[in-house]
Amino acid sequence: MPGYELWSDKERKEVNDVLETGILMRYGFDGPRKGIWKSKELEEAICNTFGCKYAQLTSSGTAALTTAMSALGIGYGDEVITPSFTFVASFEAILSVGAVPVLVDVDDTLTLSPDAVRNAITPQTKAVMPVHMCGSMADMDELIAICNEHDLFLLEDACQSIGATYKGKHLGTIGDAGTFSFDFVKTMTCAEGGVVMTNNEDLYSKSDGYTDHGHDHKGADRGADLHPFIGYNYRISELHAAVGLAQIRRLQEFLAIQKKNNALLKNILAEVPEISFRRVPDPAGDSGSFISWFLPTAEITKAVVTEMKAQGILPGNFYWFDNNWHYIRKWDHLKNSTTLNALHPDLKAQVIQHATKDFSVSDAIMSRCISTSISLLWTEEQIKEKGEKMVAVIKKVLCAAKIAG
Repeated sequence: MPGYELWSDKERKEVNDVLETGILMRYGFDGPRKGIWKSKELEEAICNTFGCKYAQLTSSGTAALTTAMSALGIGYGDEVITPSFTFVASFEAILSVGAVPVLVDVDDTLTLSPDAVRNAITPQTKAVMPVHMCGSMADMDELIAICNEHDLFLLEDACQSIGATYKGKHLGTIGDAGTFSFDFVKTMTCAEGGVVMTNNEDLYSKSDGYTDHGHDHKGADRGADLHPFIGYNYRISELHAAVGLAQIRRLQEFLAIQKKNNALLKNILAEVPEISFRRVPDPAGDSGSFISWFLPTAEITKAVVTEMKAQGILPGNFYWFDNNWHYIRKWDHLKNSTTLNALHPDLKAQVIQHATKDFSVSDAIMSRCISTSISLLWTEEQIKEKGEKMVAVIKKVLCAAKIAG
């Protein structure tokens, strides 16, 4: 899945360009940097590659989400609807701007259920934030219709689906704003980094200033910049941007290998009639970074996970239902609203209320789901061997279940 698997001299060359100047900061030092502006180059490449008008790099995907929400004016008293299956950064970013994360059920796309979104809308709802998990996409037509009907912002967390598309448009460029993460295990990496993408010039201008202490970046002298609003330090460094610049030029290479390996392994798993696969709203747009598949019951799924672990073939197969980072079931720190700094009592109560709701609909889906990460390094022989081992485990467990039943 991740671009770090194919690290090369192309990445080293871009990093060395920066090291030779010694200017590691993305702003200022115009003379000594000798025309080397990796962050600017990467932002331009992002716009050209993904088809958005504006791109603002950040220090992480989490910082990108926080920046986008701030630029959209989301804050105190606002509610943001987001799925129960995501990475913890999604709700962390919502809390960071003082808003309320309203977690709702997912459907068989493993993303936001449009029906759950409709049922969660209140007068305080300000935005819907789909999270395009595991390389695929939410049902964007439905979510766009909901947001238009209720005059809500649509903010895409596309951090796990770089390169995926929906009806010809790249995920992250469809809503009012969208974000990518470029951390170490993403399809393209900067080691650490993120980006806010938008087609709205005002949102871009606000994002640009917000990530750099509120600097307006309108003058030639950084020290003379005005500060029209308070911002924070969410800047990316030139070293990180340099890595990303090499990686984005290789993105189509990564995606082609990823999709090929995905199809080969999926064909092997599809030979087991008891396996079904996640619903992908636009199959042609799947980035191929994961195969997410379902077994008939939670008990059978858990038994398969246990047997794969016993045989040493569990690595790369994720059972999200028992995962500490990606599913509501294990987020005790959110359910208890455990923070180092005190939250307003009303916000804390709302956080607990929404995190401790009934998620049985999501449980029924996630307890039967395993997601298999796709490596760029696999040979066809390795894929065949991996698939056959997985199928043997699945058939063994299914046979035992049939006998016991």
